[in-house]
Amino acid sequence: MILSEQDRKHFIRTLTPGGRLQTHRGILYHDDLIDQPLGGKVKTHLGFSYHLLLPTTEELIRYLKRSSQIIFPKDSGYLILRLGIKPGTRVIEAGTGSGGFCLALATFVGDSGHVYSYDNRLDMQELARLNIERAGLLHRVTFVIRDVEEGFDEEDVDALFLDMLSPWDMLDQAHAALRGSGVLGCLVPTVNQLSHMIGSLTAHPGFGFVEAEELILRQYKTVPARVRPEDRIVGHTGYMIFARAVVPAQEDTVDSVDNSNDLDET
Repeated sequence: MILSEQDRKHFIRTLTPGGRLQTHRGILYHDDLIDQPLGGKVKTHLGFSYHLLLPTTEELIRYLKRSSQIIFPKDSGYLILRLGIKPGTRVIEAGTGSGGFCLALATFVGDSGHVYSYDNRLDMQELARLNIERAGLLHRVTFVIRDVEEGFDEEDVDALFLDMLSPWDMLDQAHAALRGSGVLGCLVPTVNQLSHMIGSLTAHPGFGFVEAEELILRQYKTVPARVRPEDRIVGHTGYMIFARAVVPAQEDTVDSVDNSNDLDET
């Protein structure tokens, strides 16, 4: 459940009998909220109002507990589409982080799909596991503690996403895990990494159809008398790179042919 006030301060909590939420504008008792209609207002003991709402996936990601940078919702939504994530999809992510993108993936693969999330840091995965569990999606995710240079356990997955410093080092491992035509995606923050990844993918015989993109999102003030862009803008988050797993082409062999008889005699 999400409790939101007009100045957009949000609190996401699971309501439990006997629980309470201490806000900067007073206390909200869970027992007073459990039977309230969604969309309605509730008041703290000091008389300040909050709306009682169900959180969207975007809000769950934006306000989850984290100890590292997350993939922004503006990017994660597009990544979901480009990776072909849908109910039944099997997808690997390498770099669990705090679990923001893992939560998005787990939401869209449905109960018939699955997410395999790899990271080499136990503390990060413990936090991610907690965030995924709070969202009620833990049964859709398998967490693996491993340096992915050692490869992935899964084969023939539909998509694979790399969120790491040097994704170009993982191309052989990624290709081994992907099914034919499976989608590889990654997100990098700098032009240097973008250039290196494009060069590595282009040179790799197991990948084709390389594309690179960036999204810019601008929010607007929603005050009717002065609708205009917000003063602040997230100008850059990362570069998204995509490729498809292909069967490496066999080198063409051309039989030597004696064409001497084709030459005009002089």
